[in-house]
Amino acid sequence: MMMMMVMRAKSRRPVSRSIIRSFRSSAIARYNEGETPKPLFKDTEGLSKSHTLNKVFRGEVNYFPDFIHSWTPERFKAVGAGLAAGSGGLVTLLGMTNWISLSSVSFTAIYWYLGLSDLRQDRHTVRKNFPVLGRVRYIFEVLRPEIYQYFVESDQGGRPFNREQRSQAYQRAKNIDATMPFGTRKDVYEEGYEWINHSLWPKHVTLDQSRTLVGEKNCSKPYSAALLNVSAMSYGALSDSAILALSKGASMGGFYHNTGEGGISKFHLEGGADIVWNIGTGYFGCRKKSGEFDVGMFRDNASREQVKMIEIKLSQGAKPGHGGLLPKQKISPTIAEARGLGEPPYEDCNSPPSHSAFTTPTQLAEFIATLREESGGKPVGIKLCVGRPEEMASLVRGFVEVGVEPDFITVDGAEGGTGAAPPEFSNRLGSPLLEGLSIVNGLLIGANLRDSVRVIGSGRVVNGFDLVKILAIGADFCNSARAMMFALGCIQALQCNTNKCPTGIATTDPKLMRGLNVGDKSYRVFQYQAKTVHAALEIIGACGLEKPSQMCPEHVMRRVSGTYSENLSFLLPKIQSGELLSGGSTSSSEKIWKQWWDDGGELMNRMDRMK
Repeated sequence: MMMMMVMRAKSRRPVSRSIIRSFRSSAIARYNEGETPKPLFKDTEGLSKSHTLNKVFRGEVNYFPDFIHSWTPERFKAVGAGLAAGSGGLVTLLGMTNWISLSSVSFTAIYWYLGLSDLRQDRHTVRKNFPVLGRVRYIFEVLRPEIYQYFVESDQGGRPFNREQRSQAYQRAKNIDATMPFGTRKDVYEEGYEWINHSLWPKHVTLDQSRTLVGEKNCSKPYSAALLNVSAMSYGALSDSAILALSKGASMGGFYHNTGEGGISKFHLEGGADIVWNIGTGYFGCRKKSGEFDVGMFRDNASREQVKMIEIKLSQGAKPGHGGLLPKQKISPTIAEARGLGEPPYEDCNSPPSHSAFTTPTQLAEFIATLREESGGKPVGIKLCVGRPEEMASLVRGFVEVGVEPDFITVDGAEGGTGAAPPEFSNRLGSPLLEGLSIVNGLLIGANLRDSVRVIGSGRVVNGFDLVKILAIGADFCNSARAMMFALGCIQALQCNTNKCPTGIATTDPKLMRGLNVGDKSYRVFQYQAKTVHAALEIIGACGLEKPSQMCPEHVMRRVSGTYSENLSFLLPKIQSGELLSGGSTSSSEKIWKQWWDDGGELMNRMDRMK
């Protein structure tokens, strides 16, 4: 048997070699005669076609534009004449009542109507040069965000939040299993990849260890804040239903709801959540008709039991140093009530770039003291996006000089969001959260104020890792806005500035708002926050720590290159407690802090002289 198999193998070998030799010689002969040989394998042909198609899409091969450029107004008329002739023929043969004839006539009529409209208008050059066909461009332009999100975007490639982040928020909000099969999809050797070094001796961190007491030193009514809360989003930017659902969800979960600068609405109060009242430059809810701060109105609103803290907004990450205008035609009676705008007819509602109640760091400190007293001893803090470090230093120096410091500082990163902002401001102004937090935390430590001032981090907090990383940089707890919107059902349609939000969240259109089920969405907000905090506490425990305050920059690693990584302590050099107040010599690594402190002092003195 073995002998027969060997003989068969030997007999096949020469035959196959001869076939190959024959194919090779014939192919060479055809090539020499100028004929391109066909690929040996079908897969090779497929690859060749794919390569050509890629060239087309890259614009290296001009196949498609030839058809488009040949479409002229004359070609439009010629095709239209053909359609008219064809429709007339069908009507003659089949009669006008036949559905085929009716369809043909209708299509021809629409074709001519659209084309002639394109030719007669002067607003759009593309439509005028390419009648009917040019409209296709505008259709795809409108649909582009949806096409990209659903058909092109990868799990990691979306902006400002990728599909993986959004899905995680949706799953937690809906109480769906958010586990991952088959390991990480991230490239752990990619530059910028971040991770946390765990401990061999993990601990169990309980929920009660995650809360932080704010205002313990200076307030008669301090507040115990949760690890993750609803960030500032104004009523008017968000719908009635969205505000109510967020408030109800926060009430269920025991975390606070920041009002945003649009004031305290009846929907904030109806939901029953703890409220952080955000006061911006427009002083909505504590505003005179002239637009100045009204201490009496402030006292009335601040005395509400639900109002637990007051936040003075100096700036926000998405548009630092930029005011806003709410046109009078967009002001509804409920919006006017929340903002304290009085009775109709309403005037345009202006939010200037800066405050009128104070203009210097020392005046800000005095204003904080006034609000703390008039609110009955509730915590008062400030919110800002860090810009020039010496200006931040001047604020801290003002607190030291007056002897009044805020109970908390909310640091908003430049990556923070808003309903509408100039692209230049969102893209290019302000410090990102990690740098901003590092500066604020270091200055407070150096001025010996860190123990009495709580620091809140705000900017793209979606999951437990985001939360823990911000805690490691220096925050005591965090706020989240857009992730809370995901919990409400936001699909990142990027329609916040159009009043056409399809999910009924960022709109005042009643037809769109009614689709948002408050009962269901409020529970999703509660679920999302609870599960995200739980994930963060598990990470903290995995680090071998017993509470969130023990996190530090050394715990978080970042890959700087393919072969080198470093912990986040490299952001800024460390500073010792009270170092900036000592007046002594400073180590070379700490000179940057001393320089900012000195520059801040000069800036503060110059501002005091000018007031």
